[in-house]
Amino acid sequence: MAKNIYTEPSRTLMEYRLLPGLTTEKSTLFKVSLKTPLVYSENNPDKYHLNMPIVSAAMQSVSGVSMGIELAELGGVAFIFSSQTASQQAGMVRKIKKHKAGFVEPETVHSNMKIRELVQLAREKGFKTFPVVNNNNVLLGIITKNDYDHTVHGDLKVSERMIKKRNMTVGVDIDNIKEANAILKESHHSVLPIVDENGCLKYLVFRKDIRNHLNNPMEVVDEKKRLLTTAAINTHDYETRVPALVEASVDILAIDSSDGHTVFQGNTLKWLKKNYPQLPVIGGNVITGEGFDYLVESGASAVKIGMGGGSICITQEQKGTGRGLATTIIKVTEARNQYFKKTGKYIPLIADGGIVNAKDIVIALALGADYVMMGRYFSRMDESPTEKVTINNQVMKPYWGEGSARAREWKELRYNHLKFVEGVEGFVQYAGKLRDNLPETLSKIMASMSSVGVSTIEELHEKAELEVVSALSIREGNVHDIYMPQNDSKYNTIDWGN
Repeated sequence: MAKNIYTEPSRTLMEYRLLPGLTTEKSTLFKVSLKTPLVYSENNPDKYHLNMPIVSAAMQSVSGVSMGIELAELGGVAFIFSSQTASQQAGMVRKIKKHKAGFVEPETVHSNMKIRELVQLAREKGFKTFPVVNNNNVLLGIITKNDYDHTVHGDLKVSERMIKKRNMTVGVDIDNIKEANAILKESHHSVLPIVDENGCLKYLVFRKDIRNHLNNPMEVVDEKKRLLTTAAINTHDYETRVPALVEASVDILAIDSSDGHTVFQGNTLKWLKKNYPQLPVIGGNVITGEGFDYLVESGASAVKIGMGGGSICITQEQKGTGRGLATTIIKVTEARNQYFKKTGKYIPLIADGGIVNAKDIVIALALGADYVMMGRYFSRMDESPTEKVTINNQVMKPYWGEGSARAREWKELRYNHLKFVEGVEGFVQYAGKLRDNLPETLSKIMASMSSVGVSTIEELHEKAELEVVSALSIREGNVHDIYMPQNDSKYNTIDWGN
């Protein structure tokens, strides 16, 4: 007989509704904050936070470079998938970190380089502006595409065409974007080099990037004003993969597994804690309090929870393991709160799988999650790595999970994974740009929190009241008993009871 048999059914997010509370001046819609901790960090809590409680899943069809950049600029992060070589994944991380978030670590050239060599470098790197430095990294000048014609100046040295430092505006030891902006406004230049007190080059600040930075006030960045980047790893090749990701300046790692309550994940966490003690690592996925305790005792700085609830996940069908996400959040939150009471360390929880819309997100947060991970939602956007296709006159994008045959082909070659799949492949309806979709989702979350009478996610954890609803109550809460003739209306699929 089984060790334990629980006769109370596990619950899904669909089965819960929030009860409204008193909305006050402090909890009006425009005063609600969606800031939330990304990982536990004793030394640098201000760095490791999100300005919205949503991240994109570590999936080939979801989280690439474009998603990593756009999400970080909007206040979240993308989990860069590990089902690729370590060098490929590190390259993706490097591209996100090098994206112009204000202060840019530039590619430099020496003054004796030939212009034709510079042209080739510009093609390889995709850059148009290069600071010129000596062997000690002291700034000598700058050269842009406007300073040469490769057909005329190809045999000349960079020193013969560059703008010399004495003719440039240069900032000294500036680390404030507004101060850099003020200097650029007074200059006639499009770029401001930042040097230290010895004249050694530190960064470039571009006028256009300042505008971009100021247009993204919620972006999440590191100490050098570079976008935050999170990358997934596995329990097989972490000893070679992690050094490559660290060299690329990754900020956070996440162990990617459908079942994280294993000695393999425990060993990986302990190795990381020993070799990279300052690097936060997210463990998971788990669905029990025991799983949570095991991961945090092994060194996890946050824990991802959920199993089998994703729209393309068939783990529960294939293996019989899993749990409704609402029950998972409730049970693991209880363990997290006990751990916090015992140690004083607050470990963020990431709800993962089966989260479809803003209603699901706010229910997950109210139950105790600190943020949610979504795949299907982001796979529909321009920024996901897949190409648009047309099926039955509808624009779609391919969507597959890391447990599907398509993704597992890569893993099986390297890790001899099990010979069955835990996910399927399909298509999702194209939704357009992330910036055209995300604000509506976030606005719905904020409106829900305002109705509950809270202004922060922490308050939501403390004050939210929820109740289980019946199937008829769920139907009652949807549009019903009317005819809507629009061909593209989702409500035309409702069962009219005939």
